[in-house]
Amino acid sequence: MQGFNKYYPPDFDPQKHGSLNAYQGKHALGDRARKLDKGILIVRFELPFNIWCGTCNNHIGMGVRYNAEKKKIGNYYSTPIYSFRCKCHLCDGWFEIQTDPKNTRYVVVSGARQKDEEWDPAENGGFAVHETDPNQGPVDPLAALEKSTDAQNHMNNVQIPRIEALQNLSDHYSSDPYAHSLRVRKRFREQKKVDKAREEADEHIKSVYGLPETLALTTEDEESKAKAKEQWEQARQAMEERESAKRRKIGAELAVVPSASSSRLSARASQSRAGGSGSGGDPVSALRAKILGNTARQSGSIGGLGRLKPPDAKLSKSGFIRRV
Repeated sequence: MQGFNKYYPPDFDPQKHGSLNAYQGKHALGDRARKLDKGILIVRFELPFNIWCGTCNNHIGMGVRYNAEKKKIGNYYSTPIYSFRCKCHLCDGWFEIQTDPKNTRYVVVSGARQKDEEWDPAENGGFAVHETDPNQGPVDPLAALEKSTDAQNHMNNVQIPRIEALQNLSDHYSSDPYAHSLRVRKRFREQKKVDKAREEADEHIKSVYGLPETLALTTEDEESKAKAKEQWEQARQAMEERESAKRRKIGAELAVVPSASSSRLSARASQSRAGGSGSGGDPVSALRAKILGNTARQSGSIGGLGRLKPPDAKLSKSGFIRRV
């Protein structure tokens, strides 16, 4: 553990010596203040740009740090100008760099040469940050007036109304925050109860009709009712059209069947009469032909839904019906 206590010798007198540094004859900054009587303070200085040493002509990169002698050499208005004197680590040469508050930069004074890496904004489509040309003419008063007029119009037409709207909105919401919060919370509770009741009703309907749980039911309102009624009317009309077409098709089929049945029965009756006349007027054959004719007429009047049975095989074998 690092110790933070200081050793005070027995002959130390705070009233006489004042501090341990004065007692030991040292400065508070230690060896850094060995030239403080000359106005020089040893500081850690980092090169702000690339340079070439003027003694050994070696390149020294930006960011290399030195123990530099810092000294105040003047003022630019109220801003002090400092000088940093460093010793090259590759030779015994010294170089000096000063601050330039006027142009906000560092300048190599002696002992080295700065690498020219300046970027001119004007040559690259930009604008100069600091204009220090003493030969520059006066500013165009009309351009300055136009710029100030545009800025004033923008402030009056855009910025001030926007600030007033924000201020009114802030006053509206901060006038009575408790009342607004109470009203919003009450509305939220009422809406929450309505949503819960709707969810329970939807779950009941899904459980009764066996609907899937992920199915989203439509809210019952006037618009949904009107839409459902319209769909029901369309489905009913389509069903009636299908039933009507089906009836017409069945009626057309029934109209064709009786005519064919009547023609076949008439042909059989004529053959039976011809056979009866050729056999000498058998009364059994005549009765048979009469019964067949009556049956054919009844079948035609009903609609031809039934068909006549063929002659009985027993009667044919017993000889009651004679074949020609």
